[in-house]
Amino acid sequence: MDRAVIAVEKALEQYGAPVYVRHEIVHNKYVVKTLEKKGAIFVDETEEVPEGNIVIFSAHGVAPVVHEEAARGKLATIDATCPLVTKVHKEAVRFANEDYDILLIGHEGHEEVIGTSGEAPEHITLVDGPEDVANVEVRDPDKVVWLSQTTLSVDETMETVDALKGRFPNLLSPPSDDICYATQNRQIAVKQMGAEADLVIVVGSKNSSNSVRLVEVALGAGARAAHLVDYAEEIDEAWLDGVSTVGVTSGASVPEILVHGVLDWLAQRGYEDVETVKAAEESIAFSLPKELRRDLRAEAKAATEG
Repeated sequence: MDRAVIAVEKALEQYGAPVYVRHEIVHNKYVVKTLEKKGAIFVDETEEVPEGNIVIFSAHGVAPVVHEEAARGKLATIDATCPLVTKVHKEAVRFANEDYDILLIGHEGHEEVIGTSGEAPEHITLVDGPEDVANVEVRDPDKVVWLSQTTLSVDETMETVDALKGRFPNLLSPPSDDICYATQNRQIAVKQMGAEADLVIVVGSKNSSNSVRLVEVALGAGARAAHLVDYAEEIDEAWLDGVSTVGVTSGASVPEILVHGVLDWLAQRGYEDVETVKAAEESIAFSLPKELRRDLRAEAKAATEG
């Protein structure tokens, strides 16, 4: 997620404002507002970007048709899709080429699901949780594979997979785990927290799938209460009644400054002793989009004049 945000910042530095971004670069209010102040313009559809401009595709990925729209609009593009999402796209294309029915576990309407489905729409069926499994229809039960949205709860995903295997015993699993490592690590840490904390505060936006999942995981692990907030000011002091231990975590795209804001708010109310819960070291780093190494303004100008 940091990679996508840095891509927008670098594009603004390199090419100057405006730089257009299709959909929120990551699902976080603070990040989006900060980038808007620097000159990023967020749009819902590619057609809203004036001809000859630069458009950045968000971390959640887009369907091939969106790249075609950009080409028609003579736009220079920067693809900031998370490499883990790109991996799922490539898996979808490969299994579709091998004529598998692909069961995509994810939430209907989420940008990542729309992008992945667009890679092979005739082969992909969305499965929105375990309760949706009974509705699934496939051509050949011996030629079925599952893939998943990268920001889901690991437990919910595996519950859905188990239900699917009950119906399709020969269901094939993807070659590697699709759930984002940053999402998994946070969920593991929140399970530890939820078992010990009376209250868990998750810093993140309501349209952030992985942040919403953290609230659910905390409650499932035993926390008496769990709440999602964008900023410390959104915390209700009444939540602290009878609370001796508070757990604090954040969604994968949340800047540290917002987490520190919550910790400072809690410290001012007597919760000063902080113990870090670390599920794993995150040492994976992805290079920035290759398009940032070219003169995209010149390319867009040439396209409009050509």
